[in-house]
Amino acid sequence: ARPYAGAAPGLGLQGNAMVMAQYIRLTPDVQSKWGAVWNRVPCYLRDWEMQVHFKIHGQGKKNLNGDGFAIWYTKDRMQQGPVFGSKDNFLGLGVFVDTYPNEEKQQERVFPYISAMVNNGSLTYDHDRDGRPTELGGCTAMVRNLNHDTFLVIRYVKRRLTVLIDIDGKQEWRDCIDVPGVRLPRGYYFGTSSVTGDLSDNHDIISLKLYQLTVERTPEEERRDKEVYLPVVDNLKLPGSKLRGGQGPMSGLALFLIVFFSLVAIVFAIVIGVIVYNKWQEQSRKHFY
Repeated sequence: ARPYAGAAPGLGLQGNAMVMAQYIRLTPDVQSKWGAVWNRVPCYLRDWEMQVHFKIHGQGKKNLNGDGFAIWYTKDRMQQGPVFGSKDNFLGLGVFVDTYPNEEKQQERVFPYISAMVNNGSLTYDHDRDGRPTELGGCTAMVRNLNHDTFLVIRYVKRRLTVLIDIDGKQEWRDCIDVPGVRLPRGYYFGTSSVTGDLSDNHDIISLKLYQLTVERTPEEERRDKEVYLPVVDNLKLPGSKLRGGQGPMSGLALFLIVFFSLVAIVFAIVIGVIVYNKWQEQSRKHFY
C-alpha cells in the first residue's frame, strides 16, 4: 500500500471547523455547531483504504453528549445537511460514529455505535432511529474521553467493504463491519462532518490518510468488478429501499423457486394436454363407429 497523492492539494473547510496546530476541530464542545472538511480532489482508485485518527471528548456525562461524526465517500462535497452535518439522500458511502442514542427503548445496542450506509440517492437517513433502517452493519465502540489514540479504517477491496477499529490502546485492529458485494463508483470525494445540537462534544480529526491498495484479480474477478455509475449493494433488500444491486447475481432461493414453478407449470400443461388429447380421441372413435 502507498499513500495516494490525490489527497495532497488540500482540504476545504466548512461551518465551524477550525484548523488547530495538531488537528482539525469539526465542532467545539458547544451546542448547535457544525463543521466539515472535504478533499478537493476526487478519488479514482479502484481499491483503497482510508485511515482516520480521531478524538471525541467533552464535559458531558455518558449519553449526555452528541452527536458524533461521519466519514464520507460521496459524489457531492461541501453540502450542509441533517446527516451529521452533511446532506441526506447522498450518492455513495457514509460511515457514522454515532455517540448519542436518539431512538427510545434503546436496549440491545450500546452507544457510541459505528455503522455504515450505502446510498444511491433514494434513501433517507432515519435520524430518529439512529439510521437502523438503512444500516449495512455496525458495532459498539467506546471512543469518548479516552487518554489513548483512537483509529478507524475503511477498506474497500474487490467490492468488499470492511471497517476496522483500534480504540483500546493496544495497536490492534478489531473487526466492526464486513459487507461483500458493495459497488462504489470511482471519482467520488472523501470528507468528514459533525454536528452538535442540545448536546455537544469536541470532534477532532487528527489525520485522514488515504492509501492505494494493489491487489491481483483473476479474469473472472475482472469481469465481476466492472465499473459502476451508481452505488449498489448486491443481493441486499433494505426495508423500503430501491438499493438492490441490478448487476448482482440472483439469489439461489429465488432462482430455485423460479425453476421449480416453471417445471410445475410445464408438467401441468403436459398433463392437461394429454387429458384433452385422450378425450378428443375418444370422441373421434365414437363418431367413427
